[in-house]
Amino acid sequence: MQTPISTHCGYVALVGRPNVGKSTLLNHLIGQKLSITSSKPQTTRHRLLGIKMQAETQILYVDTPGLHQDVHNAMNRYLNRTALSSVDGMDVIVWVVEASRWLEGDNYVLHTLNSITTPVILAVNKVDKVADKTLLLPYLQEVSQKREFSDIFPISALQHKNLDELEQKIIKYLPPNPFLFAEDELTNRSMRFLAAEMVREKLIRRLGAELPYRLTVQTEYFVDKEHFTHISAIIWVERASQKPIVIGKRGSLLKAVGEEARKDIAELLGRKVYLQLWVKIKEGWSDDDRALQQLGYTD
Repeated sequence: MQTPISTHCGYVALVGRPNVGKSTLLNHLIGQKLSITSSKPQTTRHRLLGIKMQAETQILYVDTPGLHQDVHNAMNRYLNRTALSSVDGMDVIVWVVEASRWLEGDNYVLHTLNSITTPVILAVNKVDKVADKTLLLPYLQEVSQKREFSDIFPISALQHKNLDELEQKIIKYLPPNPFLFAEDELTNRSMRFLAAEMVREKLIRRLGAELPYRLTVQTEYFVDKEHFTHISAIIWVERASQKPIVIGKRGSLLKAVGEEARKDIAELLGRKVYLQLWVKIKEGWSDDDRALQQLGYTD
């Protein structure tokens, strides 16, 4: 007679339109800065797995790019394909929306999830930003009519409000399974990938509205030395005029980005890091499917 499996393990997709706080939610759920964040939409470009151990349960959170209707170039089409493919094979879907704010992008997500039979939990994020709390209950009642949800949770990912309760509800839907990853693993992504993402985060936060969407970062060299890790990364831009903006006056912006990213990478690795950054031009890379693949956009 076969022994029953005593552990539970399953995949949980975090989905929603851009800029609702999916990546912040992932980081706070797993208790570790893993996914990059900023106030700008479409910061998340890749599917990112975060692994959380909870007693006899292994929760596999999947952060996804924001679902959006604007697919006018190759990058946007890639982001949508990545987000949509992340819904397949999930055990639970956590749909993240913004408290007291329902946009056309949310309707697009609603339409996308219409045919999904997987349990969908609605996480109403950023409740801490709702000044008039009397508006929250009518909003929750309104969104509860949009479709059948397994549950609805008002949360604040940033302030870790109601996240423990959300996680306990998620666990109830995870099937009996052996663990798919070692108990000390945090993600299936390489440190090379995470290092490039941390550099990109610092660039997004320091640059203006448009340029962050025209650059990407690729780790070229990643070697563990005896007392430190040596990393070299290339910042790719689309036009020659963008290069001096990224570098800054006398290299000031690039130096600041490098120092901020180095600290985050060193904290993640738990050792000293030597980081070199270079800025290069690849014309029109964000609207070129082949260039996207060459730069690691292969989700």
